Amino acid sequence: MTNNKQQTAVEWFIEELEYKGDLRETPSIRNIQLNIDTSDYMELKVQAKEIEKERMIKFCIDWFISREMNIREYYEQTYGDDKQ
Repeated sequence: MTNNKQQTAVEWFIEELEYKGDLRETPSIRNIQLNIDTSDYMELKVQAKEIEKERMIKFCIDWFISREMNIREYYEQTYGDDKQ
């Protein structure tokens, strides 16, 4: 069996935040660095990943049970169109 694990949006965001936080010293990044210590940040990362996991599992179960529309329509109805 091959491993085709994909990165979640939460994992991508964390990776980008850490990368940009290391390379750019903007006031907003400094505020994040000053107001959140390492242990709190690590805990927030774990919580965010767990929330994303549970949300995806719930979405799949709910869609599988209903199956009244295709998955894209169900996503739009459940979470709305997040185009910003």
